[in-house]
Amino acid sequence: MPDRPMPAFPELDTQAYWDATKDKKLIYQQCSACNTVVFTPRAHCTGCGSDNLKTLQSKGEGTVYTFSVVRQNRQPAFAEMGAYSIAYIDLDEGFRMLSTVVGVKDPTTDIEVGMRVKVDFERQDSSEYLVPVFRPA
Repeated sequence: MPDRPMPAFPELDTQAYWDATKDKKLIYQQCSACNTVVFTPRAHCTGCGSDNLKTLQSKGEGTVYTFSVVRQNRQPAFAEMGAYSIAYIDLDEGFRMLSTVVGVKDPTTDIEVGMRVKVDFERQDSSEYLVPVFRPA
């Protein structure tokens, strides 16, 4: 995978998330006060404002909520990829994540809303962190 833009590390709220990717783990948070599922990682619950958040590991299984296919891109990090998808994935644990669906022959025809997918992790050329992507289940 070519180098994609990444956060500047160390990153206060998402560092644990990115560290987990090194072990091919997809993590999310859940509030201990109100049980709200929280993603992306942050310091406070989006439901009640509590800072009592626990970190859980996702099974990485979900469905495509919606997607788009980028056919032309002027961002140098993505230029060599050709057509690729940008997709919102609804994970079974109750959070929605922006990612991409890979492992299909043609993203313009082989991805569907409602399609079951499973997380995978791809290494960038020069980063120790892995990028979560999704493949058909």
